[in-house]
Amino acid sequence: MLNFTGILIGICAFLIIGLLHPVVIKTEYHFGTKVWPLFLIGGLVCVVFSLFTTSIFLSTILSVLGFSLFWSILELFEQKKRVEKGWFPRKESKK
Repeated sequence: MLNFTGILIGICAFLIIGLLHPVVIKTEYHFGTKVWPLFLIGGLVCVVFSLFTTSIFLSTILSVLGFSLFWSILELFEQKKRVEKGWFPRKESKK
């Protein structure tokens, strides 16, 4: 019998990381870096829920999401630098 759990976790991790990339870009564009605590809270919630979930699959996905949200905090500040370098558009109302 084939076990597809690892492949499904890999696909989910790929999708989570892939979806958070544009979220970071849009978040920095519309709100700047001041919303980084929301990523921290989201990451903490996911990691804590992963500790209390009995399903190994769901626990793993929640952990991947949580740590990806933590990584998104760093990327949010990196995105700010990329905007300052002119690699991404700056919102007109921001200075």
